[in-house]
Amino acid sequence: MVDIKNKQLQEAVTTLGKNVTRSADAIRSAAVGIHQEAQDTARVAEQISGLGVDPASVAETRDLAKLMDGVSEASAAYAAAADTTTRAATAAVDQARASHDGIHEAVGRSPVDVSGLNRQWVTPE
Repeated sequence: MVDIKNKQLQEAVTTLGKNVTRSADAIRSAAVGIHQEAQDTARVAEQISGLGVDPASVAETRDLAKLMDGVSEASAAYAAAADTTTRAATAAVDQARASHDGIHEAVGRSPVDVSGLNRQWVTPE
């Protein structure tokens, strides 16, 4: 088992949360771009239909627009899930701070000398 300190864990989870947020923002931006491209593709399908292009090509272009919209929606849902992950990570850090920082502060204020305390005694089982 890896020996990790509370502060290290808090920093790691906070960094992870920031990275996930940054990635979700990039995904959300890509989803908007894909949606705009899908709208353009749908317009192209209507334009080529009016020009008398064969119905199979028009149908394929319309299908492509629908697929692109599906990708856009899936990307937006993925970004929303990333937001949920970020909130969960932030809540975990906040809970760890509330739980453990108070312990560290109390030990720091305590007049009892714990420098000779056997750490094994306070290690959770």
